Formats: sequence, structure tokens, C-alpha cells
Amino acid sequence: MPLLDGVEATKRIRALPEPKNAVPIIALTAHAMAGAKEDYLAAEMDDYLSKPVDNIELFSGSIRWRPEFSGERLVRLRFPWRALQRP
Repeated sequence: MPLLDGVEATKRIRALPEPKNAVPIIALTAHAMAGAKEDYLAAEMDDYLSKPVDNIELFSGSIRWRPEFSGERLVRLRFPWRALQRP
């Protein structure tokens, strides 16, 4: 990011008043070294995906944080998985 990195942006978002500070934040980064995931989660991000990311991983990582697809509803979700399969 030009002005802020993801960790600094997360700190600023988490400092906002509720409910604005409760937005899910998913790190999508090329930083995939050992301990990177723990560092991002310690920075109050909710999840972590490392690049390169495939379509299935991106879909499941993003839908996990959508309230309308939590619990039982997520289990029953029907999705055209064939459209996301790797070539």
C-alpha cells in the first residue's frame, strides 16, 4: 500500500469505535515465511492467506467471515465447485 502497510491499516481500523472496528480483516500477502501467519493474527487480523492463492482457497477464506454463511448455513451451502477447480 502506498501510505500504510496492512498491519498499520489494521491498527487504525481496530482503533475506530464499535461497530466500525469489527470488520473482518484478512491478510493476503506474499510474506509466507515461518511465523508470518502468527504475526498477522497477533496484529489483530482475523485470517491469513499467502500468495499464490488458488480460487478455492480464496473463496473459502473470504466466505468464512461472512455472517450470513456461518454455522449450519455454511454447511448446507451449495456452490458450483467445478467452476473453481484448477485446470
